[in-house]
Amino acid sequence: MVGTLIVWIACAAASLSAYAYYRSTITEKKFLALARNSYGVMAVGVLAASVALMVYILRHHFEYDYVWAYSSRSLPLELLITTFWAGQEGSFLLWALCGSIIGIILMVYTRRKEIEAETMTIFAIVQAFLLLLLVVKSPFRFVWDAHAGEAPVGIVPPDGRGLNPLLQNFWMIIHPPILFAGFAMMAVPFVFAMAALWRKTYLDWIPSALPWVIAGTIALGMGIMLGGYWAYGVLGWGGWWGWDPVENSSLIPWIIGVILIHTMLVQRKTGGLAKTNFFLGICTYVLVVYSTFLTRSGILGSSSVHSFVDPGALAYTLLVIWIGGSLVIGFGMLIRRWGDLKAFSNRSPLFTRESLLAISSVVMGASTLVILFGTSWPIVSHASLEPAFYDKTNLPIAIALGFLLALSLLVQWKEESSRQILRNAAVSFLAALAVTVVLVISGLDDILIGLFAFTSLFAFFVNVIRLYRLAKENVRYTGGAMAHIGLAVLFLGIIGSGRYGEKKTASLPINEPKEVLGYQLTYTGSSPTPDGKWKFSVAVARDGSRFILDPVMFESEYNNSLMRNPDYASFLTRDFYIEPVSLEEVEPAAATGGGNVLQLKNGETKTIGDATVKFVRFDMAHKGMESMAASAGFTVGAVLEVKHGTSTEQLTPVTVYKDSLPPQMRIARTKDGAIGFELLRMNVDSQTKASAIELIVTGLGAHAPVASQKSQLLVIEASVKPFMSLVWAGAALMMLGLGISLSTKFNGNALRQSDAERNKRGIS
Repeated sequence: MVGTLIVWIACAAASLSAYAYYRSTITEKKFLALARNSYGVMAVGVLAASVALMVYILRHHFEYDYVWAYSSRSLPLELLITTFWAGQEGSFLLWALCGSIIGIILMVYTRRKEIEAETMTIFAIVQAFLLLLLVVKSPFRFVWDAHAGEAPVGIVPPDGRGLNPLLQNFWMIIHPPILFAGFAMMAVPFVFAMAALWRKTYLDWIPSALPWVIAGTIALGMGIMLGGYWAYGVLGWGGWWGWDPVENSSLIPWIIGVILIHTMLVQRKTGGLAKTNFFLGICTYVLVVYSTFLTRSGILGSSSVHSFVDPGALAYTLLVIWIGGSLVIGFGMLIRRWGDLKAFSNRSPLFTRESLLAISSVVMGASTLVILFGTSWPIVSHASLEPAFYDKTNLPIAIALGFLLALSLLVQWKEESSRQILRNAAVSFLAALAVTVVLVISGLDDILIGLFAFTSLFAFFVNVIRLYRLAKENVRYTGGAMAHIGLAVLFLGIIGSGRYGEKKTASLPINEPKEVLGYQLTYTGSSPTPDGKWKFSVAVARDGSRFILDPVMFESEYNNSLMRNPDYASFLTRDFYIEPVSLEEVEPAAATGGGNVLQLKNGETKTIGDATVKFVRFDMAHKGMESMAASAGFTVGAVLEVKHGTSTEQLTPVTVYKDSLPPQMRIARTKDGAIGFELLRMNVDSQTKASAIELIVTGLGAHAPVASQKSQLLVIEASVKPFMSLVWAGAALMMLGLGISLSTKFNGNALRQSDAERNKRGIS
């Protein structure tokens, strides 16, 4: 109840702050104090609500539905903390918390630039709407309110439902907070653009907003790439990017942010692209809101592995209103000022950096539209487009982008002759051509992929040369070149890992070496992990090097499904990747003997060797390691009472039945490991109670021939992914380059001094 009240107060304070800031733009400045204080109350309220939710999680207050739904007593502390943002309500609160902190920084920043009132009016409205959504989707609802009619009033469940196994990972601690910080930052270009249209200061907003655009693009980009790394190494999707609709919905505003950085640089240098910058500034936030709608509305429930469940009619309606309001307010203001902005239209000659950056922006915009179309398709057809759609449509766009990425840096802001451009491009062009020829000789056999590799290499060499020249002047100037190098390297990594990777499904009999994709694989057995899962050890050998990979499978009680975690080894030029598929048991080529066949009727006791065995009953609901062998089917166990020496214990050998596959037996051993039992055959007769079983008993010497024995078979999907290291290195270089650019642009005076120095030295 306290948490709900705090959220209500915070929402009211944000609304009052927006109103007071608005009044301060048209009347006396006395409203500024009220606006600032109200925003402070809102920020404190959001912080207090966040602290309250975290305390409820850490102290296991399962009377709150959110705490019950996402946490449990068995979770370790680090994962218990992550349940704060595991669900819709908690992630909205995390977003509001990030926005509150960013708003305080923005308030101080804009106060110095005397644009606080207009900017913070819009930002406070953004926060108010987010908090209104939290009022509707509150993380402080009681269990009996959330499950009316099912849970009695006042009940406190003894334990929580727990955290989805896919989210029980280290990256859950880092990835969502960074991503939501990026979402919150993407509101800042929007509010700067709106404030500039409001004040009719169509040029002055660029230096103030540019650092925020770079910072938001860095945060969102880091969140996206950390998510890709998480998916690649842990989730078992077989790759780092699958064109999932919710993945795309974060990528789209990031691309818009990248475009906006470049078009802002053009306007700062030449005054051009003013209308474009307002359009893109509005789009950054509108597309973040649209991303939220896709993720949170449940509309992609059947099309995306990320999608949240249906939030309810009221929350769904608010999300639609949020999108509509952002569109109407943003583009309505732009249309109103369109006539004024015509004065800033200008045409630049083709072979200038301004024109080529504008063309590059159009090309990136085309990619954005393609991805936006594919991402939105499930809304219309209730089915998602295949990854091949994105690959095919984006390939020619990426080829053009690589070429423009190089060409735009070979020209200056003033027009240059074609002869000078060719002279500037000669070294990079020849180097790219030579490497492409080597790649073709090495096996690159697709024309379009070859063009993509060539333009990426061309961009790489142009920017390496540029980086060297800029570094000699001042390291502060190298951010753009480094980011472009990172993008080119990322493109090359995508070509290698995506187009020329190999994949093969293989069955590995235990302790039998098998050649798979040029590697010798030997499944050596399974063992439990400290967290109750099972790892399957595979010894890998190639060219004298040896290593062990330990993919994991386990049955999740959270959703009653088989979960798989891959394992891989990284090298400079390739990754070797193993994803587990299933664990099976098969008939050997010939019986090996060495066991005993024992037949028992229901309730019957027999002596074999120095052991006495009684068949007690069947167990049709047994769960354990054996259930990992299949995500569907059923398991039958036979409960035995075994006396051996002075000890008596109960064992349950089981057999797993799935579809048309052979039955899969699981051995049950005595505590000392001396005797093992496998359920070979059974006869279930519930009417006459004349049920019987046939067991294989090992460890007592041979008393009867074994009619049939099973051996373990691990089914895996093995992959060789060439040059995956380039993907991660490229992403890291992009973020590093943007970070260097940010460090030189967050201070307006330093920015102008930097430009003056570069102009004086003839650097562009």
